[in-house]
Amino acid sequence: MSEDTKALDVWVAGTEEPELTPTDEGAQEISIDESGRRLDEQFGRVVEDDYVFDDDADEDERMILNMGPQHPSTHGVLRLQIELEGEIIRRTKPIIGYLHTGMEKTGEQLNFSQGGTNVTRMDYLAPLHNELAYALAVERLLGIEVPPRAAAIRVLLTELNRCSSHLVALATNGMDIGAISMMMYGFREREQILAFFEKTTGLRMNHNFIRPGGVAADLPPGWKDDVAAIIEELPRRLGQYDDLLENNPIWVARTKGVGVLSAEEATAYGITGPTLRSTGVDWDIRKAFPYSGIEQYEFEVPLGEHGDVYDRYRIRVEEIKQSLGIVEQVMDTMPKGDYRVDDRKVTPPPRARIDESMEALIHHFKLFTEGYKVPAGETYIAVESPRGELGCYLVSDGGARPYRMHTRAPSFSNLQALPIAMADSLMADTVATIASLDPVMGDVDR
Repeated sequence: MSEDTKALDVWVAGTEEPELTPTDEGAQEISIDESGRRLDEQFGRVVEDDYVFDDDADEDERMILNMGPQHPSTHGVLRLQIELEGEIIRRTKPIIGYLHTGMEKTGEQLNFSQGGTNVTRMDYLAPLHNELAYALAVERLLGIEVPPRAAAIRVLLTELNRCSSHLVALATNGMDIGAISMMMYGFREREQILAFFEKTTGLRMNHNFIRPGGVAADLPPGWKDDVAAIIEELPRRLGQYDDLLENNPIWVARTKGVGVLSAEEATAYGITGPTLRSTGVDWDIRKAFPYSGIEQYEFEVPLGEHGDVYDRYRIRVEEIKQSLGIVEQVMDTMPKGDYRVDDRKVTPPPRARIDESMEALIHHFKLFTEGYKVPAGETYIAVESPRGELGCYLVSDGGARPYRMHTRAPSFSNLQALPIAMADSLMADTVATIASLDPVMGDVDR
């Protein structure tokens, strides 16, 4: 064998497979140096949290139960480590991190014009709210304002998105407790809204329609008829939901006084959205820090009293009604004009110009491949998503990509409420409590 020839080990299909030596890369073993208490936590023999109660039960009366991450009623890959005393839950530890999306780090590898395709997939039930928060943050760094028509289209779409998301929450909450009809009804009404989204954006979900500088396209012909049909049909359907659930003795018994949170607990844990407002706290980003001209429309913020599963259900029903009121006002007052800012730095040339001008073609190509540079700085913008305060923190170093992108996800904060809401409750109430928080795990493991 010559010096230039190398011997290679080759496995031929059909022959005896060679023995492989595994590497240590990505090993998930628990370190042998862990303390005894830490090992007990890792093996699931104890549940640690900050909830304090009178611990006078015998060890033989305690049981550690793992629920999820494959359980259908955890609404995603959420794992709960529950310490039971008989049928009573004493401690709960939510465990996240099973989705591994890495969207925030991915967003730092995409230029600012590509970022919308990434953030829209975080909270996949409210993609337009993700896009809006990101677009507002980029626009603040750029120092631009979108035309009135673009702002009105954003409000129209995000409020309809709030309705579709709440319909999923009502549907899944009903199904988890046993009201199977609610699952079919909720998705039936949501379908009408998604059909309008598909007609407007080309997609039912993950639209990438709200972009820095405006929106991707104008509203389609006949959009008023589609929106008017939604406004006419949905309130009638909500009345049917009330007939089915509002005074249903089984529904009331399974939701009233279940999963209770106080206003003090909710604010201490940074909980927002319908979960916070169900405790009586009047806090809505649309009122506190208005965006996209939403302050010019009249609407009320529904509030609860008891902070239980029933109040969270009622809040979402009333919020759908208020959002439909906003949508109707937008439809009646939709301004004329352009749907994106007249700034060549961020806005591509019209489609017709690309066929006529080589300069326009080059401009379009460079805008979508290299992107545009954003002045150095940092900003934080929050919008009111169906689950609460959705914030986007962006840092620019003057380049075409974000130096740092971080999302303040409402589902992540709201999951902190589970150990408090589930403490000293029955195991049978677990799925009702989880569903009432309406978590989206894509919003958590981002």
